[in-house]
Amino acid sequence: MYDIAVIGAGPAGASAALFAAKAGKKTLLIDNDKGMTRRGWYENYYGISEIGGPDLVETGHKQAVKFGAELIAGQAISINKSGDGFAIETDSGAAYEAKHVILATGVLTDLAVQAGVETKDGTEPRIKTVVAVDASGKTNIESIWAAGTVAGVSVHAVITAGDGAKVAINVISELNGARYVDHDVLKA
Repeated sequence: MYDIAVIGAGPAGASAALFAAKAGKKTLLIDNDKGMTRRGWYENYYGISEIGGPDLVETGHKQAVKFGAELIAGQAISINKSGDGFAIETDSGAAYEAKHVILATGVLTDLAVQAGVETKDGTEPRIKTVVAVDASGKTNIESIWAAGTVAGVSVHAVITAGDGAKVAINVISELNGARYVDHDVLKA
């Protein structure tokens, strides 16, 4: 069983998976390769002078995998309570179990609705529906969280990436029973 399964691997999802895996949590990252980030060009992303969406997404995947996240290509089609966690089924028929799930599905809320997660009207232009979350990213279902655009955060990639990191830190903190902080220092 995974500690954390992240569904969606754009900036919010890859960032969440990177932090989770780097914290030593057994992490699954599921990517359907349909995110809107792949269609963008970014000159306003902190730390990067300019980058195309496909390269930004691939870099995020590589970073998460570098720290131990398992990256699966596929579409998650269902999330159901199972024992002390959740069973996640993909369109290929594969099934995975995780204690916590982070939804980072961009503009798509159908999986959240299938799982019984509450939604609400979106406030961003062209974003009709989002997942209802509290300030930490928790949904109405214990141990299902949401990050990024699907959680009502601005569609800007750099903002969704930060939200994914925030939600992952909150999940890690809950798993650890103490506030988790991740700071690296320069290597000599």
